[in-house]
Amino acid sequence: MLKKTFATGHDAIFYPGGHGPLWDLRYDEHSKKLIQDFWNNDKIVAAVCHAGCVLLDVINQDGTALVKDKKLTGFSNEEEIAVACESIVPYLLETELINKGAQFSKAGNWEAHVVIDGRLITGQNPASSEKVALALVKMLKR
Repeated sequence: MLKKTFATGHDAIFYPGGHGPLWDLRYDEHSKKLIQDFWNNDKIVAAVCHAGCVLLDVINQDGTALVKDKKLTGFSNEEEIAVACESIVPYLLETELINKGAQFSKAGNWEAHVVIDGRLITGQNPASSEKVALALVKMLKR
């Protein structure tokens, strides 16, 4: 018999962007558990822009960071500087992801950029939202 989990009955979890998650959602224990549950049950995890911060403190079953050695993207340091928020936000997402061992890639400021690494889909910025959504839909149709 299958154990009922948060992921039961769902195929994916998606986190939309915005600066807000940098302050609170990253640290939310319920959110971390939700992501772990989806990941551990072979479900799709997707995030765009600043929402990639929700991945920073998620731990795999073996104790390693979920983002370690994962190819991904998120709002770049250059974009944060371009919107003059680098001294307002609590941390720079690109820097934090790299510090956690992620293989971070980026396009130019405001260019759409999506990275897919297995069941992990990430988008760099608001311009990437549509492409992340399309990648997610395509993966769900498999």
